[in-house]
Amino acid sequence: MRSAPTPAAPRQRRRAALAATGLVAALALTATACGGSEKDEADAKPSGGTSQAADTGTGTGTGTGTGTGTGGEGKAEVPAGLADRLKEHGIDVDRWKDGGWKDWDKDEWLSEAKDFVNPVIEGLWEPDRMQSATEADKTVTTKDTAADQGATDPEPTPVEAVAEKTPYHDNAAPVGKVFFDSPEGSMVCSGTVVKDANHPGKSNLVWTAGHCVHAGGSGGWYRNIAFVPSYNDLGKAEAELASATTTEMAPYGTWWADWASTSNQWIKGGAEDGGDGAAYDYSVLHVKPEQGGKSLEETVGAALEVDFSAPSATEVASMGAWGYPAAAPYNGLEMFKCVDRPGRLSLSPSLPTMYRIGCTMTGGSSGGGWFRVVDGETKLVSNTSIGPLENTWLAGPQLGREAEAMYQKMSQTYGGR
Repeated sequence: MRSAPTPAAPRQRRRAALAATGLVAALALTATACGGSEKDEADAKPSGGTSQAADTGTGTGTGTGTGTGTGGEGKAEVPAGLADRLKEHGIDVDRWKDGGWKDWDKDEWLSEAKDFVNPVIEGLWEPDRMQSATEADKTVTTKDTAADQGATDPEPTPVEAVAEKTPYHDNAAPVGKVFFDSPEGSMVCSGTVVKDANHPGKSNLVWTAGHCVHAGGSGGWYRNIAFVPSYNDLGKAEAELASATTTEMAPYGTWWADWASTSNQWIKGGAEDGGDGAAYDYSVLHVKPEQGGKSLEETVGAALEVDFSAPSATEVASMGAWGYPAAAPYNGLEMFKCVDRPGRLSLSPSLPTMYRIGCTMTGGSSGGGWFRVVDGETKLVSNTSIGPLENTWLAGPQLGREAEAMYQKMSQTYGGR
């Protein structure tokens, strides 16, 4: 399974707490708006990949402009740096502003990490467009999962996804939806606000899946990538949202990705069925509000530390996955969660082993964070990447040295912008 306004005025916030009962233990997610992060007791371990820090795929967009148009038809103001970048690729800037981004001609579908561009088009992600975005669906077959039985544990028993309590901001503040445009139309994934090690208390970083920002080996960077924390905060039903305002759907604003990173392995080997990039299917976004304001972490009052120790699944008693499943029987409007003891999934002897848990969440939950408790603190340890057609389990990558190098490069180079 692969599975997409103005920020609300500050209000009194308590520590956001999220809890769920799992197969082995209770998982508690707590987040605070400021303060440094604890260092893991274990050193980062290699995750089995071949990329080094200098080789980590890092998108470096210059989409810092704002516009006044809606639905992609407005006159978005493209900054000079981005205009030059587009011209280098033979793309007419005026056409891009007026909806030219809808042209997915292969020669103009920016693929390399350095080619990421994502100018703000204010008002593009209106409530009805958000609701119409479809899940970014991705599956693997039974044959794929049996590629290396020596490192693959038996298929887990399905765990029924449980709806998160509302308001989401009080129970799962770091979680939200990632919207983006692809050649197939508007699509959606899930994402998590994570701490910025080099800018404590003021993070603008969002963790999601690589396939939620880049098509992998067959294509390039997606467009109009934006993050909405606590989407549909009150969990209203579809009938109640017929005339919903942007504030109702995005109470903490719409945050556009002005910088993006994913792994070289995903860019080169990622595919609709996961491919050789599945074990490296992760991404971190640097976002900015559609209209001014404080940092993302300050705005939502929460962010999670990322655990890059890549522990073996056998060392972890419980993991929980959160997200917004959008494929039937879900509709993408509500946040759900699954908690289970993780097992191992190997797609190939040459690739790092992935984590796997039982879960019935469908497409749209991709990119959503997986959490575990380390020394009493809940940390992000993976993200939803792949699952079967039957929607009985989810798998996510181990986050080791390659993932940490990507994160650190994003934080050090773009975090303070």
